[in-house]
Amino acid sequence: MKDFVLKSIENRIGTITLNRPEKRNAMSPELVVSMLEILDEFELDEDVKIIRIRAEGKAFCAGADLGYLQSLQDFSPQENLEDSQQLMRLFDRIYQFPKVIIAQIQGHALAGGCGLVTVCDFAFSVPEALFGYTEVRIGFIPALVSVFLHEQIGAAKAQELLLSGELISASKAAELGLITSVVASDFLEKSVLDFASKLASQNSGNSMKETKALLRSINADRRKEALAHAAAVNAKARSHEDCKKGIATFLNKETLSW
Repeated sequence: MKDFVLKSIENRIGTITLNRPEKRNAMSPELVVSMLEILDEFELDEDVKIIRIRAEGKAFCAGADLGYLQSLQDFSPQENLEDSQQLMRLFDRIYQFPKVIIAQIQGHALAGGCGLVTVCDFAFSVPEALFGYTEVRIGFIPALVSVFLHEQIGAAKAQELLLSGELISASKAAELGLITSVVASDFLEKSVLDFASKLASQNSGNSMKETKALLRSINADRRKEALAHAAAVNAKARSHEDCKKGIATFLNKETLSW
């Protein structure tokens, strides 16, 4: 069976590689579980000081696996809630992870894939990559990411991106603070690895851990409550007629008009 996520360790940098290029690295349940398991391993591994998330293929991550979401539309509300909570656990795990996590973005990061970028500590992207929370275009709701995005870039800009569903360039994403830097494709990996190595060699691991924990402690109770609510909203949205129509139309490669 193919591994949806690969892992490696070199020079104190633990690498997590999304490995579903044929599906644009869409986040299936197996992929989410695998990422959580690798994060658990990397947290305990003293040889890992910095973590890098990268992807195979042209796209970084296209978001949720829509074929899987379509199958969940007939599941019970509780089953949908449990599935939504699993993605919530991944995003929150990355956001609060005790080691620095860097996203290496070689292609488009859309919907949940853009959410994955949002919860990383740093993100380096090629100029050609597009970013966007496109859920509203297919009748879905960008529920979980709304909590993190609001915290990261502020209410006004978060609202603009989430309600419009518009795609933005890497340079615009950097301007908004969604990503750290835009790097030419030929130098992307070197730039990320050089930056990760600099953090590993120049910064105290404990200091970075405690600084990140301090930052995440701000509004922690409100974030926890908001995420629980967002997971419920996410689960409920799947059974709405707009979501059923949107996903079916997209999977059938038909033109959607609301």
